[in-house]
Amino acid sequence: MPFDIEKVDLPREKLSKTGVSSLKDEELLAIILGTGYKGKNVLQLSKEILKNYPTGDFIQLPISKLKAIKGFGSAKASVIAAAVELVKRGLDKNVVAIKKPTDVLPYTLDIRDRKREHFVVFYLNARNEILKRDFVSIGTLNASLVHPREVFKPAIEHSAASVIFVHNHPSGDTTPSEDDIKLTKRLIAAADILGIEILDHIIISKTDYLSMKSKNLI
Repeated sequence: MPFDIEKVDLPREKLSKTGVSSLKDEELLAIILGTGYKGKNVLQLSKEILKNYPTGDFIQLPISKLKAIKGFGSAKASVIAAAVELVKRGLDKNVVAIKKPTDVLPYTLDIRDRKREHFVVFYLNARNEILKRDFVSIGTLNASLVHPREVFKPAIEHSAASVIFVHNHPSGDTTPSEDDIKLTKRLIAAADILGIEILDHIIISKTDYLSMKSKNLI
């Protein structure tokens, strides 16, 4: 096939030799897509897509926008949408026990490189098992965007014993802002009334994280 990658560079070959965890994001995407289009092989297509849409943003695209990407069409868009949905369902069905708050970090990879702040809450039962992960807000954190009502309503519905907050800093600097600290204190006050424990508020970036609990801010 004239528009395929040379065999030595095939992501599937690399996967077989060194394992799936050794592959870059564009190589994983190339395996899912399978082929490129005239003038652009599948790896080039994957790199271009992730340049325009960081991984966290790309997997959130609706199928209508996926279809609009050059080289996609209905077939590739459907494959991506189905793969993302399968992973989401797997996470929802598998009970994950959290031994320490930072154990939730593998479940926040989709927001680590977002261009806007995303506030995520993990709801845990008395055995520290994840009951639910929920997006609460998108945008710069402040009291109007992240209201205790929206944060703790799912906790009450699922009888959660504790929660862990995670949000990203697009700047890459994981130092808590004044708004981060004010918001956390406000949520702690609400949690105390409800009898729900806040285990941590973790700030993440593409390459780093900070636990507010470890900094004695909780």
